[in-house]
Amino acid sequence: MKRLRVGVNLLWLVPGVVGGSEEYTVRLLAALRDLDPDDLDVTLFVTRSFLETYRDLASGFTTVVCPISGRSRPLRIAAESSWLLVEARRRGIQLLHHAGGTIPPVRATPSIVTIHDLQPLLFPEHFSRVKNAYLRWRLRPSVRKPKAVVTLTAYTAATITDAFAVPVELVPPGYTAARDDQPTRDPRTAYDVTGPFFLYPAITYPHKNHAMLVRAFAGVVSTHPEALLVLTHRAAQMEDELHGLIASLALSKNVRRLGHVDRGDLNWFYANAVALTFPSRFEGFGMPVLEAMGHRCAVIAARSAALPEVVGDAGVLIDPDDEAGWTAAMVDLLEDDAHRDQLASAAADRVARDFQWRASAERLRRLYARLGAQR
Repeated sequence: MKRLRVGVNLLWLVPGVVGGSEEYTVRLLAALRDLDPDDLDVTLFVTRSFLETYRDLASGFTTVVCPISGRSRPLRIAAESSWLLVEARRRGIQLLHHAGGTIPPVRATPSIVTIHDLQPLLFPEHFSRVKNAYLRWRLRPSVRKPKAVVTLTAYTAATITDAFAVPVELVPPGYTAARDDQPTRDPRTAYDVTGPFFLYPAITYPHKNHAMLVRAFAGVVSTHPEALLVLTHRAAQMEDELHGLIASLALSKNVRRLGHVDRGDLNWFYANAVALTFPSRFEGFGMPVLEAMGHRCAVIAARSAALPEVVGDAGVLIDPDDEAGWTAAMVDLLEDDAHRDQLASAAADRVARDFQWRASAERLRRLYARLGAQR
């Protein structure tokens, strides 16, 4: 059988920087590797930092390393329109998958692109002027020029179709709980987690809505002073405002702002939280929600963007700005063990039933094969 030579452009993927799109892309490629399709020959085009972080994944494919870190956007764009162009031609790549949301301005190989969401168009105030200018320049041709546009959810597919009038292919994520990663110490002692706690693992971007959650949590503490709110992930634009709000509400003893935590510790937080509280106003998918569900954690999430599509009927959905509603939902799960257990079981069942990486990889394989047959 003649194998289709597919390249995957990962020059944009800087480990630890690009958020949920990193988790999705790496997990999907690992599932494609494990699928081991006999009709595909896949080559990854990566940076040095990607190779250092994901050496095991890279070893499952032909891997070509570009001599850049990927952290400089101008340098990465230049490499995609020069180095990547030359390497794809030299290696006979027949279909080039740009997995990071845009395709380079100079290209010769037939391409497809994965767009994780249209947040830069919907909420431009959340991005720098430089990034907004770049995306305004590249997003439209990135959607209109490739052989196919791929996204993760029906919600995002609809926003892309509405904005650009193009068809979209769905390759939803799966989920594999990394339960083998366990804490190397007792998290309750290490992080001073002395009581029942709610978890929100999110970078402090404006749309993540940390301030509303903290105000709602103040209502919980007024009746349950032992309750804690654990906030993980790295700092961004809202960090200073968040710290000021916590202090002004006298919540310093009840809110743990931990920054980045190791995967083993995060797994423990998922498994032991009263609930994941996820009030984000915008998510193209919301991978932490799926992670929590996979760890049998009850979920309270915003009724916004793609989150209802992920949660389904296996969690509590609330308007992202309904502060009183968030307070009531948290208090309910603190006081009603049976309801919390029911939600946790429903969440785990939904993940096992509807989110399998092997099925996602098979969708991608079929898409590659179909596009290859159209050449």
